[in-house]
Amino acid sequence: MTFDADMPRLPTSLWVDAHLRRLNEQGKSYYIVNKGAFAAGTVLVKISLLDGTARLLSQIRNMEGELGWMAALKQDVTPEQEVDGYIQRALSRDPDLWVIEIEDRQGENPFEGKILL
Repeated sequence: MTFDADMPRLPTSLWVDAHLRRLNEQGKSYYIVNKGAFAAGTVLVKISLLDGTARLLSQIRNMEGELGWMAALKQDVTPEQEVDGYIQRALSRDPDLWVIEIEDRQGENPFEGKILL
């Protein structure tokens, strides 16, 4: 599939709602830390490992326009305090960000799309 800039996209809010509904069905804990722009906000996913560390993933698109994820920090698993600091700095630059926090001891990303970077 090739990327078409004119192709309509699902609003971010609907995309997030659909995925959170699936998390509810699976009984997974999550928090909406920041509700971003309805139509086009970028999504950050903080995955708390419940041991004082976390992973932080940022939603991106590849050259074909497919959704994927990249690690937002140099280290994949980072002290949670550093992850929270990054999130606060990112929100100060872009209040339209969606920030979702998930609790998962295995650190798995429950959202669709593979890790691209």
